[in-house]
Amino acid sequence: MKLFDRDSLYSELSALGHAQWAQQLREKTENALTSERHGKLLDWIKAWELLPDVPDSVLDASGDAVTLTGTVSDDETSRLAESLREFHPWRKGPFELFGVPIDTEWRSCLKWNRLASHVNLLNRMVLDVGCGNGYYGWKMLNAGARMVLGLDPFLLFLMQFEAVRKYAGPDCSHYVLPLTDAELPDKLGLFDVTFSMGVLYHRTSPIDHLQALRESLAPGGVLVLETLVVEGEQLSVLVPEDRYAKMRNVWFIPSVPMLLLWLRRCGFREMKVIDVSRTTVQEQRRTDWMTFESLGDFLDPADSTQTIEGHPSPIRVVVTAKKG
Repeated sequence: MKLFDRDSLYSELSALGHAQWAQQLREKTENALTSERHGKLLDWIKAWELLPDVPDSVLDASGDAVTLTGTVSDDETSRLAESLREFHPWRKGPFELFGVPIDTEWRSCLKWNRLASHVNLLNRMVLDVGCGNGYYGWKMLNAGARMVLGLDPFLLFLMQFEAVRKYAGPDCSHYVLPLTDAELPDKLGLFDVTFSMGVLYHRTSPIDHLQALRESLAPGGVLVLETLVVEGEQLSVLVPEDRYAKMRNVWFIPSVPMLLLWLRRCGFREMKVIDVSRTTVQEQRRTDWMTFESLGDFLDPADSTQTIEGHPSPIRVVVTAKKG
């Protein structure tokens, strides 16, 4: 698999009647893949090139970890582990590449297990906005998706995805582009299922984000939305004055009733609250593969139901909704 090879994606989008958008994606992706976007990009590319060739590789996303197996020598395993360390920090996962386990910050399998049985992905065209390193996309393909397109602007996460995709085979229909939902054209109407997980509260206009997600969907398409919420049955929203759990870019955290109202106003119907869970240090924590601060550092040490700033600690909801 060649690095950054997306020709099959652009061909498929063109065949579906979206040739102009495919060309725009190609140009914007090429513009994003420059060392001006991130000074370490060339180092990451060198690390990717040092990953061993494994002609008999097999990818399996049926378990908690997205796993690659194949014939790898001891020397190649050592070189593989060293190269993968170059892509620190690893946030979404876990992964296991040819016997090298990557214990990521998030045990993303827990979130996936909470929602997987509620979403039909068989033969579906899927969009994953804010996809990170593509962990969930591999799970989506395993659930039967026809094609998964992930969008995430962070080049490090793209390189983590490329490290796995290198071994996925020539017919792999999972793609990640270093872009955001701002690249979605008006009235796209292409995808059967659109995921937005952990994105909404980072948007200065949550309504604009929800409207863009709706317009990405084909008629009758399904949105899977996961975001932070505050407890309570009132129509309320928390707007942190400065940081939330040490994050600067958190703008609006609604109650569940307020979130459902936003979805209705944006034209969604048949909303279903799939899960509401408080995030714990069993799900998000510091590891050898993500050595920076994590959830335990963001909470009040005397009261884990509060963030270090005094806000309610993270509670996340998963909602599905149909395009009206």
